[in-house]
Amino acid sequence: QVHLVESGGGLVQAGDSLRLSCAVSGRTLGRPVGWFRQAPGKEREFVAGINWSGSNTLYADSVKGRFTISRDNAKNTVYLQMNSLKPEDTAVYYCAAAYGSNWSRQEKDFGSWGQGTQVTVSS
Repeated sequence: QVHLVESGGGLVQAGDSLRLSCAVSGRTLGRPVGWFRQAPGKEREFVAGINWSGSNTLYADSVKGRFTISRDNAKNTVYLQMNSLKPEDTAVYYCAAAYGSNWSRQEKDFGSWGQGTQVTVSS
C-alpha cells in the first residue's frame, strides 16, 4: 500500500512560482511518481514524472522548460517546481505512484493517488 499527500498549492499571479510537494509513504521502493492535473471541465492530464533514482524524467509539452520534477528519497518526497505560471496552469494537481518500475505518461500505469492540491493562477 502506498499513501501520498500533496501540499503547496495556492493562489498566485501569472509569472509567479510555486513548489508542490508530495509526501510518499508505504511500499514505495522503486516506484516512479508522477504529477497530473485536472482543470474544471477537462480530463486529468499528465504533467511530469520521475523514476525512483531521479535519473529519468518526463514532462508534458505544455510545461516543459517551466516545471521541474525532483525527488528526495531520504525524505520520501517528490517535488514539482513550477515557474512562470500561466492562468492555464490552474487545476487540481495530483501526485501518483506507479504500479511498478515500468511507467509512462498514462494514468493506467499509476495505482495510488493523493487527494490533490488546488493551484490557481490569476492573470
